[in-house]
Amino acid sequence: MNKKLKLVVMALSLSPALMAQEVDSLALDNQSEQAFTFTEAQLGEDDDVTQNVTVISSNRNVYASEVGYRFSPARFKYRAFNSKYNDMYINGNPVNDAERGEFRYSFVGGLNNQTRANETTLPFEDNNYMMAGMAGAGNYNFRPSSFATGQRASLAGANRNYNTRAMYTYNTGVTEKGWAFTGSLTYRWGNGTGFVEGTSYNSLSYFFGIEKLLNDHHSLSLVTWGNPTERGTQAASTDEMYWIANDRQYNSAWGYQDGKKRNSRIVKDFAPAALLTWDWTIDDQTKLTTTFLGKYAMYSSSRLNYNNSTNPAPDYYSNMPSYFFDVYAPYDGDRNETAMASWQTAYDYLSASKENRQINWDRIYYANRMASLQGSDAMYYLQRYHDDQLSFSLASYLQKSLSQLTTLHAGVQLSTNKGMHYQTMDDLLGATSFHNTNTYVIKNYGEGSQESQYDLNNPNQSIGKGDRFGYDYNIFVNKAQVWAGISSDVDVAHLFANGRIAATTMQRDGKMRNGLAPENSFGKSGTAKFLDGGAKVGAHVNMGHGSAMLIGMGYELKTPAARTAFQAAQVNNDFVKDLKQEKIFSAELGYRLQTSWLHANINAFYSHLEDVTEQSMYYMDDRRSFTYVSLTGIEKEYYGLELGMNFKLTDWLNIKTLGTISDAIYVNDADVRYMLSEDGKTYDDKVLNSGMREGCTPLTAASIDLSIHTNGWFIDLIGNYYDRIYLYYTPVTRYESHQQKSYDNDGNEVIYNLPDQAKGKGGFMLDASIGKNFFLSHGRRIGFNLMLTNILNNTKIVTGGREQSRTDIDESGESIRTYSFGNSPYKYYANGINGMLMINYYF
Repeated sequence: MNKKLKLVVMALSLSPALMAQEVDSLALDNQSEQAFTFTEAQLGEDDDVTQNVTVISSNRNVYASEVGYRFSPARFKYRAFNSKYNDMYINGNPVNDAERGEFRYSFVGGLNNQTRANETTLPFEDNNYMMAGMAGAGNYNFRPSSFATGQRASLAGANRNYNTRAMYTYNTGVTEKGWAFTGSLTYRWGNGTGFVEGTSYNSLSYFFGIEKLLNDHHSLSLVTWGNPTERGTQAASTDEMYWIANDRQYNSAWGYQDGKKRNSRIVKDFAPAALLTWDWTIDDQTKLTTTFLGKYAMYSSSRLNYNNSTNPAPDYYSNMPSYFFDVYAPYDGDRNETAMASWQTAYDYLSASKENRQINWDRIYYANRMASLQGSDAMYYLQRYHDDQLSFSLASYLQKSLSQLTTLHAGVQLSTNKGMHYQTMDDLLGATSFHNTNTYVIKNYGEGSQESQYDLNNPNQSIGKGDRFGYDYNIFVNKAQVWAGISSDVDVAHLFANGRIAATTMQRDGKMRNGLAPENSFGKSGTAKFLDGGAKVGAHVNMGHGSAMLIGMGYELKTPAARTAFQAAQVNNDFVKDLKQEKIFSAELGYRLQTSWLHANINAFYSHLEDVTEQSMYYMDDRRSFTYVSLTGIEKEYYGLELGMNFKLTDWLNIKTLGTISDAIYVNDADVRYMLSEDGKTYDDKVLNSGMREGCTPLTAASIDLSIHTNGWFIDLIGNYYDRIYLYYTPVTRYESHQQKSYDNDGNEVIYNLPDQAKGKGGFMLDASIGKNFFLSHGRRIGFNLMLTNILNNTKIVTGGREQSRTDIDESGESIRTYSFGNSPYKYYANGINGMLMINYYF
């Protein structure tokens, strides 16, 4: 025992805090419940910048087995990868978004009991259903026969994004006649009594399935699921506004209307799906699985906008005290008594009452009614962005045992996707008229010009509630892919090799003839065609005495996401200039030790990406124009160390630790082409983004867990530490042509005002959980689980955000205003102490 304790102390002093665990079935049941809850509560799919949380798990790796949910309160990304590099499947059918390439976890939201059976594959592991992506892969088993027989009822209360959750699941198992049935309902509800005021949550999830074992060789299953959801969301804000509100969970997206709270950002999300699976056991050595998936996804988000008026956002920069008094630089003209008095007036107003810091809906309605009396269009309105998809995919994969030691895997995947993107009028907010015209171009082309029309086929169209305006287009993506892999055990080594090849086509079909591109916006574009593929090889070598080595290497071409393939899809049919496949090289070296009292993993990884394409849209302040920006030719590097250990001190006490230190860096300056909505023209430049980091994930993170498990009790006290959190950078402040330049003593050109990337504060967070199972008669049991997050109430930790896409100086280098956008990035902060209590009844 003393020897063990000494080794534990040495390991903890020499390494970052790490963790992992070996658990029995009951502990795993509680753990997976906790995992999905943490992840689900932290996803931000509708933020101004997508929070691409990458969640991965593997019981074969101590670090990976828990990192996905352990660090999820900080929106941790596995190895800082975008989630488009993490491939997800259901019964072997790919379910990543066809346009973005990412997996939307809301697609299986509320299906906690169905998503427990997740076969995960780390980047250099082999599997039956596909070559794993750079960030690994996962496969949910949705066959009714795979779910544990019996019934389960669960009730939970929380102060997170929802407050109440009720679940019921019924599984028959396989009956004597070879049938299996399953059904599940989940309801989640929240009215803003959690940490973020003004938010709401209303979601019903369903899952129904039937399976028939036809004989010893064939079985068919059909499942359908969906989760109609409506939720009011949070908007990021600046530190100045958080300080004035004295609340790091301040939410500018809502306000009072007739004394009641109303959120301007309401997300509606419903993606009903059906999956047919045929399992054919050809013989004892050969199995073929074929699946067909159909899905119709409906996703929309509302946003408050304005027309020929001032921005109604309560935290808009011109409302801030620092708009009047320069708090960052000693410009005497902006720091005099008059400026200070204006600063004080703005501060006094915003700090006087909560109503002054929120949207004033009553004032908005009044302004619109007055405009209507004068025959003018709405000054303010709610618009709704729609991203709908109709998808079908067919996948078939073969598993063939060539010998007792060698297995062949191969498969084919075919998919087609129609993405429907448009904008509708959600609410005129008391106004009586609105027209489908582009106000950005009026200063260049004049009111009533051809260029000011969003749809020349229906000029000056009057827009009412539910009508489409602004843009309306479809994107078609078709893909065919074949893959194969072979694995073999040779002496003390497990060897594998995987390869794939795919063909993808993309096309835009415009439904409006935009005045800025009258010949290139309505109807179908050309078709972009890509051929990609790659290969991976790896070896797991057993070195004896519980030690093993992992080595892996891979290279692939990856087709750019359709969402980033068009220069300005809302306006015209143009593809991005020099659009190319991403080139990805990745490698990994790992060591694993497994003894009766210690399980440990250490892994070093490296990935190099070339020809990455990224895209953004924002308001370009110095040109007073909405801007569509495409960056091409990007090179990135991801590298780091991961360490995880599970020390079994006694039969009932474990110390589990995990940690990572990594980097995710842009290594070159990218080419940029941007289009301005004021004139419809495109401009080329260089973005000086070399040295920028991947945003919104801790690049350093560590955890230590004191885990007790005895007599049906499971108690964990967990300390997590996060550091090196960068925010998403904005390209516009780094355009080469906009930088101020001088020359050093050697005559070399020097750029002296290039901004550093904005960062967020990390810190320590203490979490805990306690659970207990009680066994009743006739195989029944009841259990509870209480999870507490951020017990020390550390709300200084930044969990996400972005730099503002506006400049402090114009193209001539002159200061535009007193307010400093560069010092005022938008941020999200960690929730204070929060928790969830769950009661589960199995019968």
